[in-house]
Amino acid sequence: MVFAGCRPGAAGSGVCDVRPPRFFTDPVQPDLGLLLNSHATGTPSDWVVRWTPLAAPQGTVLDVACGAGRHMAWFAEQGFRVTGIDRNPAAATAANAFGQVVVVDIENAAWPLLYKAMPLQFDVLVVTNYLWRALFPTLLASVKPGGVLLYETFALGNETVGKPSRPDFLLCPGELLQLCQGFRVVAFEDGFVDAPARFVQRIAAIAPGAPASQGVAPRRYPLSLKSVL
Repeated sequence: MVFAGCRPGAAGSGVCDVRPPRFFTDPVQPDLGLLLNSHATGTPSDWVVRWTPLAAPQGTVLDVACGAGRHMAWFAEQGFRVTGIDRNPAAATAANAFGQVVVVDIENAAWPLLYKAMPLQFDVLVVTNYLWRALFPTLLASVKPGGVLLYETFALGNETVGKPSRPDFLLCPGELLQLCQGFRVVAFEDGFVDAPARFVQRIAAIAPGAPASQGVAPRRYPLSLKSVL
């Protein structure tokens, strides 16, 4: 699949042709947990924390490329049932303290979480600081109808401030919006944040297909500028 503003690149990737300016999207000091190698245990992403209330309480969570489990720990503390996927056995050992971890290289092996040949579905799908475009159809299919997708990773322009710098691992402008067509987008940001300096793109979206109840008012998704937890 080729996205608008991108040209084909390596397997599972797209290469963007346009370098965006810096649009500052985060007026406060960002969480240092968003450093490049921040899949280790530590403070969860502020984006993930902020939008956790979109999820049904005590639901199921899948953390893709979970590392040592900082987001698994966060969701477990909130009462969710948590599963993680990572290719690093050492990281998975640490993450096992917070839930079930599947050790697999999802870029070079079959998707491990299947039910009747279809992706097993979760109430929440979390991905941070990870991008492998070929997986997106599987990731989206892993969100239950009415479930929540929380995705945050590096974007085009990050090559001017640090790693990752390869276009294969940087989102094109607005790419998450394109990938999530059909989802209800509650929040989306595509810009630059400081300390550490990085270009990011992030989305909080609701999967389609939740059954509607006649006579029941539509669900309200709070847009508070601060974490509501």
